[in-house]
Amino acid sequence: MLFRPTVESDLDRLLGCVVDESISWAHPDRLLTFLEDRQYRHERVWIAEENGEIRARAVWWGFPDGDRPLALDCLYVHPSVEDRVGLAADLLRHAHEAYGEAPAYHVFLRTGWRDDPRSTAAIAWRQEAGRRAGLTEELERLRYQWMPGAPVPEQPDRLVFRPEPDDEAFVAAFRRVAVGSLDAYTRQALTTMDGDAQARADVADYRSMPGDRAWWRLAFTSDGDLAGVALPSANNQGPVVGYLGVVPEHRGHGYADDLLAEITRFHAGRGAARIIADTDVTNVPMARAFDRAGYDVFAIRLVLSPQP
Repeated sequence: MLFRPTVESDLDRLLGCVVDESISWAHPDRLLTFLEDRQYRHERVWIAEENGEIRARAVWWGFPDGDRPLALDCLYVHPSVEDRVGLAADLLRHAHEAYGEAPAYHVFLRTGWRDDPRSTAAIAWRQEAGRRAGLTEELERLRYQWMPGAPVPEQPDRLVFRPEPDDEAFVAAFRRVAVGSLDAYTRQALTTMDGDAQARADVADYRSMPGDRAWWRLAFTSDGDLAGVALPSANNQGPVVGYLGVVPEHRGHGYADDLLAEITRFHAGRGAARIIADTDVTNVPMARAFDRAGYDVFAIRLVLSPQP
């Protein structure tokens, strides 16, 4: 079995790798579109090849101008392969070795997927392959959406929202918000880097998104204290709740509702047809804020990542 990244001449065969399971995957239209705008790149699409036939395919996503893959987007093994788990794990290990890291696998599933035998079967062998390749941590995130039929939250009047062109002000704010955060990504990052490095990495990541930097806001109390951060943003699918957080000394006052209301009103005012947001299943306060703001859960994001 030959494990290798693809080249342009492999494209026709890559398009023939069709997943008929109940799980998210890089279907032909997505593959072509993302290759064109460089969210996918041939050097980040790996295959297991035998006698000129593709037996497995793994597709990683990244920012178009980024220098590294950020997430595994699709894992496919041909139905004729007897040991799907073993081949998929081998493919991932070869790619991870080449990358020098093991990017997390993001799987998108329907709500209630555990009650669907097709969904549980589709994820089970991929979970085991991921574990064998070092993706041993699991995080389940709720995917929320706000649609124009939902009420637009009222203008928050307890906080003052201000743009700030200096990224250093957002680095400082992110660093404060991270203290005691319930967000799993933030908590995990702080096990491997200090608060300043984590905040700078977050700001850089949000800078890389398609959302306009000028949308970002700092939130202040009436007496001028920093209360939190509200970042409306966008990805390739449209407007998103990029980031919001309250500094520790102002938690417990419901300011997350105000921050989310500001972001929602901002996007709604620009005519957004849909606003997407994610939060961890375990982050109950944030989930309740989305519920109060008129957001509905429409899907689940399951993230398989290496242990920090």
